[in-house]
Amino acid sequence: MTDTSGSTAGPGPEQIAADLTVAVRHVVRRLRTQTPETGLTASQRSALALLAEGPATTAELARAEHVRPQSMRLTVGALESEGLVGRAPDPHDGRRSVVSVTEDGRRVLAEARDAKRNWLAAAVADRLDERERRQLADAVVLLERLVRP
Repeated sequence: MTDTSGSTAGPGPEQIAADLTVAVRHVVRRLRTQTPETGLTASQRSALALLAEGPATTAELARAEHVRPQSMRLTVGALESEGLVGRAPDPHDGRRSVVSVTEDGRRVLAEARDAKRNWLAAAVADRLDERERRQLADAVVLLERLVRP
């Protein structure tokens, strides 16, 4: 992740973007390995995380996840059979149902998030010195600026 152009000005936006893409991919991959075994697929975990933000219809979930409604119905059905989500009539349209996370679903999400956060906190504490931790904290602020509207 260094500038190979010979310039002393530092890497340009394209190189930073390429390096950042690789680094983020590695971080995400490593965080996935820290998730406790839940028996859930990636699409089930993703739908559960979306529902933790608020109830939604199956169609809304499908749009958010860029999948077909039929696929999302299967995903939601599997989560429902595990007791991780529940359905209730849509208060605005009785023909539809709204899916929401159950307490068991919130527990599963919290355990997974805690495991990831604990691993990352330990890695930061063990592998970075105080100066590097400050740099990483500054980088987090910049990353948030990049992705927020």
